[in-house]
Amino acid sequence: MALILLAISTPGANHFTLCPLANLGITWCPGCGLGRAITYAFHGDIKQAQALHWFVFPALAILLFRIAQLSKQFILSLKN
Repeated sequence: MALILLAISTPGANHFTLCPLANLGITWCPGCGLGRAITYAFHGDIKQAQALHWFVFPALAILLFRIAQLSKQFILSLKN
């Protein structure tokens, strides 16, 4: 669901953050920018996605692989 929301959200829009470090005013966080980078990647702006977070494409690959694994397990459990 989170990936769907990132895919349909507007790139560059100001969004509320749940990051505790960002909410404390700390400007550097290893995960900050990853959601925005995924949004840009879904909208085809590869250059901006890479600029926001270097881990955007490995993270997407890991998330999609895990979604496929869980979906397969769920379908197999329905058959039993």
